[in-house]
Amino acid sequence: MDPVASKRGKQTVRDMFLSTLVIAACAGVIYLFIPKDEHADPIKAVDFTVELATVRTAAPYPVAAPEGLPEKWKATSVRYDDVAGKAWHLGFLDPDRRYVAVEQSTAAAGTYVPEVSQKAKDTGRTETVAGKEWQVWEGEKYDALVLPGKGHTTVVTGSAPRESLVEMAEALKTTPPAAPAS
Repeated sequence: MDPVASKRGKQTVRDMFLSTLVIAACAGVIYLFIPKDEHADPIKAVDFTVELATVRTAAPYPVAAPEGLPEKWKATSVRYDDVAGKAWHLGFLDPDRRYVAVEQSTAAAGTYVPEVSQKAKDTGRTETVAGKEWQVWEGEKYDALVLPGKGHTTVVTGSAPRESLVEMAEALKTTPPAAPAS
């Protein structure tokens, strides 16, 4: 066997090993010198103002959204489904990082409320919040405050304590639906 040929196989394995070491060293150096913020919040806040303005012109009911909540509240999700019950959703984390959502829909309250409140049930009690009578619903995962309206239902629900649900309900402001185009 040719002595040069026998060295080629060993050189190839050795070269691959050295290349891997060089790449790992480069990756380590890059990792060390890229700035990182270990204290940064991994949950990104969303701005819902554009969606809110759009939905307020499209929805057939007065769309609710909070105004004047303390800065520690963080909006985390927003969506509007113009097909399935004209459903409006705003998700938040309260100052203790517990979930609170504002849900509105034209869907039948009997099926819609248990769906968005993770199977909470009507307790038969009511609570006056910002001058309105809200139904109190309780469940294993979420509790809810439910405000029936004309042709729609508003739900404030989540894993947050009742005080946070009440605070959100107090902050909700609505505008009437836009007049139909003639």
